[in-house]
Amino acid sequence: MKETPRGRQVLLVDDDPALLRLVSQWLTAGGFNVIACDSFEDARRELALRPPDVLLTDLRLGAFNGLQLVILAGEQNPQPLTVVMSAYDDPTLREEAERCGARYLLKPFSSQAVLSSIASLT
Repeated sequence: MKETPRGRQVLLVDDDPALLRLVSQWLTAGGFNVIACDSFEDARRELALRPPDVLLTDLRLGAFNGLQLVILAGEQNPQPLTVVMSAYDDPTLREEAERCGARYLLKPFSSQAVLSSIASLT
C-alpha cells in the first residue's frame, strides 16, 4: 500500500476552474487528499472548519490576495505549509510570500513542480 505523504490534506485555491481541476488531479495522484476552492471566501470558510496540512493558493483571487489566506492559515497553525502560485514573476511579491513563510511557484508549472514544492516544505 502506498504511504500518503506528510501534509496529506491540501487546501487548493484558484479561481481558474481548469487549473483547479488539473492541479487537484495531480495532487490526488500524488497521494494527497484535496479540498478545492474556487474563491477566497470558500477557502476562508474551509480554513476555519478544518485547517489543512498544506495550503496551495493562487496569489490573485479577485479582490483578494492569496497571501491573506497564508496569514489566516498561520493564525490557525503555527507552522503552516504554504505555497503561493502566480503567473507574475514579481520579485516584490516573491519576497512578500517568503516573508509570510510561503513558497512561490511560478505559472505555468508541471505536476512535478507542484509536488516538489510541497515535498520541499515537509
